Amino acid sequence: MTATQPAARRAGRAVRPTTREDHVTEVLPLTALDGRPLTLVRVRGRHAPTRGPVLVVHGAGVRAELFRPPLPRTLVDALIDDGWDVWLLNWRASIDLDPVPWTLDQAAAYDHPAAVDHVLAVTGADRLRAVVHCQGSVSFMMAMVAGLLPRVETVVSNAVSLHPVVPRLSTFKLGGVAPLVARVLPHVSPAWGDRPDGALSRLMVGMVRATHPECRNAVCRMVSFTYGAGWPALWSHANLDEATHEWIRGEFAEVPMTFFTQMARCVHAGHVVPVDGIGTLPASFTDTAPRTDARFALLAGANNRCFLPQSQLRTFAFLQRHRPGRDSLHVLPGYGHLDVFFGRRAAADVFPLILKELAR
Repeated sequence: MTATQPAARRAGRAVRPTTREDHVTEVLPLTALDGRPLTLVRVRGRHAPTRGPVLVVHGAGVRAELFRPPLPRTLVDALIDDGWDVWLLNWRASIDLDPVPWTLDQAAAYDHPAAVDHVLAVTGADRLRAVVHCQGSVSFMMAMVAGLLPRVETVVSNAVSLHPVVPRLSTFKLGGVAPLVARVLPHVSPAWGDRPDGALSRLMVGMVRATHPECRNAVCRMVSFTYGAGWPALWSHANLDEATHEWIRGEFAEVPMTFFTQMARCVHAGHVVPVDGIGTLPASFTDTAPRTDARFALLAGANNRCFLPQSQLRTFAFLQRHRPGRDSLHVLPGYGHLDVFFGRRAAADVFPLILKELAR
């Protein structure tokens, strides 16, 4: 038996795989270090965990529930069956919280340190591991290299970490379109595809319908306009089953223009740029070696049209310069941005790799 096989099987128990029906879900309030209310979602299965805690962090304008799509087997199921104590973080970008004009700096300095400390305090563990995605990954990696998360020992990062590289069309939208939108709207929302909120949102939805004919799901089309340069941008339709394609209608909402403003600066610079002047964060995240002894496993969907695979390749090269041989990089053929987690074959193609990296 290998380390990546379910803990119950390693222990000699023949048990059926965990499903959503087995989940025991507990939502716990959490206060960020600046006073912002957040939540942690602890998910347990039929048996007590045999490994330590793992923190799972979503991206921008979604929520922790993103990792429990309507599939026979989700990442949460796989983590539970492998013995992990699973914690999902709703940080300030979550659509389950009151919307605020957040920045990556705030998440790095205030949200992730509070979440890590809370999980460790509740579980009594000395250290934890993390699976982080998109802007949850960027902000978590900012906190890691700044030395703010010394008790995190392994991070599996999907899509982008410290070096955002986007398609040319996205560069144009960030530099030319987003500043115009920011003058009249505090945020944009893919949910407008089903529920427009005012004349400007209806105008935007109409434009997206005219330029994104790839499917009939208006939220899916708005997601592609908001986040990338593909048709669609965050996944391949061939990788999603119909139930999941329909489910995404309820999983995307407001993203503040403050985020797009910061991301435009990051893309222009070629690396993450702080914007708030928070004292616990460095002026540069890439000029010096990371202030952490944690190991990083970087995942990149080869077909990602939100953040190109070069994003993770550049961060991996940065890590290799400072600590060669310590970290790992995996480019996933046939996958994009989010189908890494809720593609119809992700349980077979991707989850075993994540489990292997967490267990190393």
